[in-house]
Amino acid sequence: MALELRTSLADSDLTSWIVALNTGFLRPPEAPKEEVELRREQMDLSRTQGVFDGDRCVATFRSFAQRLTAVGGADVPADAVSNVAVSPTHRRRGLLSRMMEHDLRAAKERGEAVATLIAAEYPIYGRYGFGPATWISEWQVDVPRAGLDPRHSAPVDGGRVDFADGEEVRKLGPALHERLRTRQHGVIDRPDLWWRTNTGQRQFPSRPWTEPFYVLYRSPDGSVDGLLAYTADDRWEGNKRPHNTATVLELLAVTPAAERALWHFLLSVDWVTRVNTGRRAPDDLLPLLLGDPRAAQVTTYADWLWLRPLDVPRLLETRTYPVEGSLVLELRDGAGLAGGRYFLEAGPDGAACATTGRAADLTMDIGELGTLWLGDESAVRLTSLGRIAEERPGAAALADRLLRTPRRPWCPDGF
Repeated sequence: MALELRTSLADSDLTSWIVALNTGFLRPPEAPKEEVELRREQMDLSRTQGVFDGDRCVATFRSFAQRLTAVGGADVPADAVSNVAVSPTHRRRGLLSRMMEHDLRAAKERGEAVATLIAAEYPIYGRYGFGPATWISEWQVDVPRAGLDPRHSAPVDGGRVDFADGEEVRKLGPALHERLRTRQHGVIDRPDLWWRTNTGQRQFPSRPWTEPFYVLYRSPDGSVDGLLAYTADDRWEGNKRPHNTATVLELLAVTPAAERALWHFLLSVDWVTRVNTGRRAPDDLLPLLLGDPRAAQVTTYADWLWLRPLDVPRLLETRTYPVEGSLVLELRDGAGLAGGRYFLEAGPDGAACATTGRAADLTMDIGELGTLWLGDESAVRLTSLGRIAEERPGAAALADRLLRTPRRPWCPDGF
């Protein structure tokens, strides 16, 4: 029987599609009615694909509209790719390639400037023009070694830290997050559904919900500048000594004062002897906030958000640049979506980018531009690896002066 690619699903396809998704991710191969209804709420079936072998779905893929913050705080429309799975019985048949090709071409036609995804496996997505653009670190903090005095846990700037509940977070969190998006490149938008799901108002039966502690930081003028959500276990050694671990689910801050205050608060909670930080930017303030930075041990350092350019001029014109300079980029794109030769003129006052017939300064695959665009990677480093060809001496160093950023990009969310 021939395999059928459905590039737009009907409601009647959804149960089989969810079973295939769960199978691919090694979760129980089932689709309870409640989960089907909850997933249907978040899905655009016109952007959801499935490959069917008869009545059985054997491969899944969906995308959705997203906003991604560029360097400088502006954002670009993105095609967010998620829920990619191919059943073990149907691997190595080109099913992902067919679904990816359809999705990227549709995204290009819609005018989305870039495609995004979180890669479960590193080797897969480079062949589709994606490159890793942000990284995350996780730390485990040995609180007794941290060197912070719990007697001085109150904010030093006159602000205050208060507990909150899920309803208050749903009310105040979205505006705080949008403020963060104007400051932190790499952040993606959060729809209302995100806030309802991540505060327990909307719960999947397959994902047991544990109500976290919510903490808000208010500046001296009363504005909410920070949000912390964490859980804690209940462990005692020999029924005499507490040895509890606090796990951060969320820590957002739009000022350094808010960030410092929330970390200091959490590291001063009675009975907590260990803190798992959750996904942070690799250059997070945390380790250096401690009296003994070695109390924070890295438990994870990994690539996170991957980018696939679809509209090169728009991407390069949207972000900001610290110095003036011009480059001609030769971009190879096997899919024929965004390749070509582009002339970039950029500086603190703005940028212009257009196709050109000038000689190239740098030649690279389209995915390397995805890696460079948010400012985290070095063109000089990629040149040394042979992933960029420097056609004009000094061009890679100029690209670094134009593209790299003082702080690393950060995407706190998975999708």
